[in-house]
Amino acid sequence: MRPLIGISTYRELAQWGTWHVPAVLLPASYADAVAQAGGEPVLLPTGAVSAEVVARLDGLVVAGGADVDPARYGQPAGPHTAVVRPERDESELVALEAALDRDLPLLAICRGMQLLNVALGGDLLQHLPDVEGAGTHDPGPGLYEQREVRTEPGTRLHRLLGPTAPVACHHHQAIDRIAPGLTPTAWAEDGVVEGVEAAGRRFCLGVQWHPEEGTDHRLFAAHVAAC
Repeated sequence: MRPLIGISTYRELAQWGTWHVPAVLLPASYADAVAQAGGEPVLLPTGAVSAEVVARLDGLVVAGGADVDPARYGQPAGPHTAVVRPERDESELVALEAALDRDLPLLAICRGMQLLNVALGGDLLQHLPDVEGAGTHDPGPGLYEQREVRTEPGTRLHRLLGPTAPVACHHHQAIDRIAPGLTPTAWAEDGVVEGVEAAGRRFCLGVQWHPEEGTDHRLFAAHVAAC
């Protein structure tokens, strides 16, 4: 049987046909990547996620999206942290805690990696362009910055991707203080942390880039295999 892979979702005002209403949604590239890797994608609606639901899954993908509420890591919101979704933070933290408690294979993407770091006690840089020496990681709405990441030898990311890999980035925030239990395992050319892993777990991997974009789905294949 194909493993059931839960994917967190957005809750946004959306328009289609004659409707313009709040909707639970997700870019199709996430579900497509999971399905192509051999998993059965299950969308987890923001605001209706419980530990009981996660217990029925074989794995979890935490998707990208809006900024994590800085109150979650004890900071006031900076001037560029304008779009937060506290309800989504709450739902995904429930899912993350349940997945970690059960040691479910976990793939956390972009915002997902940031939330994983916050959930385990780390914090974030709220606006990368304010950091001296940081390159472009968000080229604008709907666009991805093509960067190359370097992976740490001996890590899961290194085994899966090799010493370097081209990636598609779209983020204006990044991990600052790394949570206990997480280890940085990939970096952009400017030194920004682009990947983290948790040792001693079946599969617990966070990447700051968007592996669902493009045709390289090796991370999804490894995640599904672990499930």
